Amino acid sequence: MSGHPLIDDYLARLSRCLPADVVDELADGLAETYRRHLGISNDSRTAARAAIAEFGGITEVVTAFTLQSPGCRTARTLLATGPVAAASWAVALITGRAWAWPIAVPARLALGVLLCAVVAALFTAAVGCTNYARTRTAVITGGIGLVVLDVAVLVGAALAAPAVTWPLALAAMISLARIGFTLRALPGVIAA
Repeated sequence: MSGHPLIDDYLARLSRCLPADVVDELADGLAETYRRHLGISNDSRTAARAAIAEFGGITEVVTAFTLQSPGCRTARTLLATGPVAAASWAVALITGRAWAWPIAVPARLALGVLLCAVVAALFTAAVGCTNYARTRTAVITGGIGLVVLDVAVLVGAALAAPAVTWPLALAAMISLARIGFTLRALPGVIAA
């Protein structure tokens, strides 16, 4: 650690909110800043306070790192592509007369509930980027839910659609792209 109790306490509080590798990186920078301030003031307590003030408050630092986290970026990307995917599926289902497809009402309701849960989880991750762990958990949950939702819609359309139309093919490609992106992004979010 730094050798000064104020800095050690600051880093301990950060370690409860951020991943260890991020805190290690911050500790290096904070130690360097502390040494610089110690050379100026020659008082360890004043130097520690100045270094901490330069770095910012715990909430400010955690929010800054969470906003740049893989989880927050992934959630924002998935939310941004949501309207395009929804519009493409709306066109495909309307032009394909999906209301006449042989899909049970409970299955339709389950997809609607899953869609709402996915949007809520991703929205929580993208907008509430002030807590690293909560953001990470929300995007993992939302990402897995999104993959399940897209796979269910693809399988349902493949089994129930009387014919493959270009709107259905386009919607399927968009869903497959989102599945690919999500499956590629989730390991980085989980590891972070």
